[in-house]
Amino acid sequence: MSHVSAIDSRVFRNLFGIEEARSIFSDEAYIQSMIDVEAALARAQSTIGIIPRQVGEVITAQASVSNINLERLSTETDIVGYPVLPLVRQLTEMVDHESAAYIHWGATTQDIMDSASMLQVKKGLDLVRGLLIELICTLKKLSVEHRDTPMAGRTHLQHALPVTFGYKCAVYLSGFQRHLQRLDQIKERCLLVSFGGAAGTLASLGSDDTGLRVRKQLAVELGLKDSAISWHVARDHVAEVISFLALIGGSLGKIALDIIFMSSNELGEVSEPFVPHRGASSTMPQKRNPISSEVVLAASKILRSDASLALDAMVSDFERASGPWHLEWVALPNSFVIACGALHQTNFALAGLVVNVDAMLDNLNSTRGLIVAEAVMMGMAPFTGRQAAHDIVYAACKMSIETNKPLFDVLIEDPSVHEKIELKKLADLCNPLNYLGCSRLMVDDVVASDSTIKSLSSGIYNNTDNTMNGVLNGKLDALKNGYTNGHSNGILNGSTNGGH
Repeated sequence: MSHVSAIDSRVFRNLFGIEEARSIFSDEAYIQSMIDVEAALARAQSTIGIIPRQVGEVITAQASVSNINLERLSTETDIVGYPVLPLVRQLTEMVDHESAAYIHWGATTQDIMDSASMLQVKKGLDLVRGLLIELICTLKKLSVEHRDTPMAGRTHLQHALPVTFGYKCAVYLSGFQRHLQRLDQIKERCLLVSFGGAAGTLASLGSDDTGLRVRKQLAVELGLKDSAISWHVARDHVAEVISFLALIGGSLGKIALDIIFMSSNELGEVSEPFVPHRGASSTMPQKRNPISSEVVLAASKILRSDASLALDAMVSDFERASGPWHLEWVALPNSFVIACGALHQTNFALAGLVVNVDAMLDNLNSTRGLIVAEAVMMGMAPFTGRQAAHDIVYAACKMSIETNKPLFDVLIEDPSVHEKIELKKLADLCNPLNYLGCSRLMVDDVVASDSTIKSLSSGIYNNTDNTMNGVLNGKLDALKNGYTNGHSNGILNGSTNGGH
């Protein structure tokens, strides 16, 4: 069989997906899910007493995807346009004549297909949940280990204010904590059983509450939620699941884009785990391209595209859609496979992420103090007013850029500055390590706010000081001493020995 999709391609499949996700949404799995729904419907109707009591167990015992002629099913589906009628024909041939008479009793094609999809979604969400928890644990570890690792915070791709790498990771982490909450809410709200009959009214089972009792029992049999009314054309919960996967993709794409930029030669702050020949070039032997992040960035765009299909599918005509429903057949399995693949790639990249703390500190100092211009402005403001302080520091920054001098050296030559702020105070204001704000406290709050693997975070946190002391203390002491002595001491001139 030919493979034309990246998620099924023998060449690309493991870049864009994982086998566990593909197995949930394979043809065989979907057919088995439809059989499970037909069998569960028979059991529910046997329990309620509208078909002979033994029929449900007979159908359950004898109906199996292993007995399905897939070629025949495919051929007949091409003719019918849907797989349920061809499937029911084969199921009736598997069981005795009496039991066969009650297969698909009172149901319609969409009931079976939608309920089967919900069974797949349920398994898919469990898989996504495990991958999310793995990612949350990794981000907690990075947040705590690098709580105090200073680096340049950037806005519009330019230096803004000092942050810590742990703060950056905790920002990522906070989003995935919310994704995990969303997932648990979705499992409660969206995993609905479908059983409504031809137009959703369950008229085939009479005008009393028999149909409602069957639907409720069917939900129990399948481990799904009962719905107060048929949802053949109310597709919000399906769109919510696919949109949720797109939200995950957006968060993963943000991390991927940051890693791509931060691993550039000019920054050299992080790199993906080294595996021989991963990210290699066919012509440039030196290359180590951030392959996982590149794949994740592409996956995030695919997921957003799939979400738009799901939203389009919500716009259905009358009581049964004449076409929009088909969009879900494409978007739902594709989104799960792509999202799981992107989570897997991100887990790989972050679990072995190489964090170059020296390069982060060098880059922090590369603008020679400009990154703490706001700190100086706020220090001046009580004496001059905020706007006047802004104008003074703006002029000093302009001079620093044009003369290639450290901001501190420019400021100490300006009477409007040194007449109001003593040298020691000015040196403290120009030290990026003194202007990290509440970033580290925010890291603590994010790590403490989630109970997922708290013990892991606690164990790492207790060792944070020892880890960081061995890496950063020499450079940080040099930086502090340079400012305390009232001169740049080469630190802001980029003379630190960092490893890019």
